[in-house]
Amino acid sequence: MVINEIDVDELVELMDANNDNIQIIDVRQPQEVAAGAIGGMTNIPMVSIPLRANEISDDKQVILVCRSGARSGQCTAWLMQNGKNNVHNLRGGMIAWSNSGLQVA
Repeated sequence: MVINEIDVDELVELMDANNDNIQIIDVRQPQEVAAGAIGGMTNIPMVSIPLRANEISDDKQVILVCRSGARSGQCTAWLMQNGKNNVHNLRGGMIAWSNSGLQVA
């Protein structure tokens, strides 16, 4: 399955253009998120995605994030298989975000 992906530059453009039309879901564990995350994100750990899928918007563009893009990629695939086509994996995850010099909350 080919999943929808977005890179850091594309996410920054979306955030600058219309922050109200995107939802960022960080699928890392809370202790990982505490070390630094993208501002305004919602933390739904990977293991909780199936149980909390109702919290993921059907109307907004949803970006899933983890440390490297692997776990969020798996979550993106699962959500797509379960009917959500508005979900995208952040390619490279928080590593790519940090390497781009962008701010973490």
